[in-house]
Amino acid sequence: MRFTGDDEGTEDERRLVERAQAGDAEAFSALYRLYVQRIHAFCYRRTNSRELAEDATASTFERAYRQLERFEWRGGGFGAWLYRIAANELSDNYRRAQRARSERGQVAMGSLHTPYTTDDFERIEAGDDDTRRLVAALGTLNPRYQEAISLRYLAGLSHEEAAVAMGSSKPVMAVTLTRALKALKKAMEKMGPFEEAS
Repeated sequence: MRFTGDDEGTEDERRLVERAQAGDAEAFSALYRLYVQRIHAFCYRRTNSRELAEDATASTFERAYRQLERFEWRGGGFGAWLYRIAANELSDNYRRAQRARSERGQVAMGSLHTPYTTDDFERIEAGDDDTRRLVAALGTLNPRYQEAISLRYLAGLSHEEAAVAMGSSKPVMAVTLTRALKALKKAMEKMGPFEEAS
């Protein structure tokens, strides 16, 4: 079930959210079961690490549970809200990691490819060395750019869904995403070319 539209599934989800906000633990459990695999997959594609994905997924749902009473149903619904929390958790994780090992981070990013396009994000699922370097490069961007790229390409959200998840309009999302991709390309150019497999 996607989190867009006004179909019956969305109405069921909305009722679950309302029950969870009223203190029904079973309703929150149902929402957890509905989204846990999708949030985990998003976090895994973003980090290329099962351990980090599990940590970020757990943090996402813990934060969602704590902040549930403040959630208001808007365009993208509960799912967009969860993806936004997950993207923020991942950004926080990368900031902490960079502070803790900034010198190692520079070495790991030493040979990134110059001409990346949006299609190259499909490599993230492959898990090769180039992919890990791409993920590391993404971690060097400012958090808003990381969030825009992650929601649009790694979570597989539509342009409209990603805009809702970021709390912005579609035109603002388009501008942010364009700038984010340019910043990613520039970061890769500084790091040098990938070694091509023969």
